[in-house]
Amino acid sequence: MFDRRKAAFAALAAGGMIVVAACGGSSSGGKSAQPGSTSSSAGTPNVSATGFTSDFAVMAQLKGLAASGKGKIAVLLPDTTTSARYVQFDAPLLTKAFQTAGMSSSDFTVQNAHGDNATQVSQAQAAITNGATVLIVDPLTSGVGAQIEKYGKQHGAAVIDYDRLTLGGQRAYYVSFDNVKVGELIGQGMADCLTAWKVSSPQIIEMKGDPTDNNATQFAQGYENIIKQHSNWKIVAVPPGTWDAPTALTEFTQVFTAHPNANAVINPNDNTASGIITYLQKHGVKPKTFPTTGQDASTVGLQNVLVGRQCGTVYKPIYIEAQAAAAVALFVRAGKTPPSSLVNATVKDTQANVDVPTVSLTPVWVTPSNMNDTVIKDGAVKASDICTAAVKSACQSAGISG
Repeated sequence: MFDRRKAAFAALAAGGMIVVAACGGSSSGGKSAQPGSTSSSAGTPNVSATGFTSDFAVMAQLKGLAASGKGKIAVLLPDTTTSARYVQFDAPLLTKAFQTAGMSSSDFTVQNAHGDNATQVSQAQAAITNGATVLIVDPLTSGVGAQIEKYGKQHGAAVIDYDRLTLGGQRAYYVSFDNVKVGELIGQGMADCLTAWKVSSPQIIEMKGDPTDNNATQFAQGYENIIKQHSNWKIVAVPPGTWDAPTALTEFTQVFTAHPNANAVINPNDNTASGIITYLQKHGVKPKTFPTTGQDASTVGLQNVLVGRQCGTVYKPIYIEAQAAAAVALFVRAGKTPPSSLVNATVKDTQANVDVPTVSLTPVWVTPSNMNDTVIKDGAVKASDICTAAVKSACQSAGISG
């Protein structure tokens, strides 16, 4: 399969442009390589999906690769509302990854579509017109992603899906965390929480993300894998699904009114969970009595975890994802095949019925017991931002000094 990918890429690279869409070392020549990056016999960096660190040391090893590439790289992010991550983390971390690899501001751009489909398509078209040979795209929907990827192929540009897979697309690679694993962490977090909070007869509302988002489908697949293992769990309602917080709250309140015996909610996002938690709090629900889950390790999500309003949250170290995407883009831009240590898996595009070469990264379930050693240690969130006056006592109990 790897040889077929190499041959396919060689044919694509001959067309000129490349588009990337969002979606221990060894020694050589007597010099020690940085962890996560080694040199192959042909002089091509051998980067590992597990080797990226918060100091961006691996990216510094890719300066030669960046110098040999042609054209610009354009990053297209989806919005600013479904998650704070795109502004707080993805944009600055992708920028840092490229700059650390020696690229100047004239070599790449990072843009956000602000939730508008037409804007994301026009940004892609303009980027290619302005000399982009790689686009890193996290598409608003698969339909938008497929449109961008078709346009890219028509104009000799290769596409890399970032974080979100475009179903029916024509991308070269996909970079993301293992989304089924994300869902399984959410499901197992619920299981652990039901036990710890002594909810003996679970009556669960199962929330989902936007049904047009393949990530939401995979998250649900993951936590439904866990649901199937617990015959005593009763799923009382499954609303249609959304990433919009006000819509999620409306969905929840409607089904909760219809099922007042519900005593837990599986939720795949901190942002949508926050409104539900506030609603429950206003209706007299006490901490550690109504298990709720989340994802993204947002400040409000972490606060809700600390005060016993949320069981935990999935942390996806975006500094790893950003570097992985930048590294793949640099290989593609330079006309080289990324090593199998970096492109370490495949994910099925169920619409196109193809296996997509993928950089698959590992997510982490965060609770008060490991918050210090994960999100705070990595600098993803500052302890001082989490430990506001209302949360200070919970931070002290968890050993977090804000």
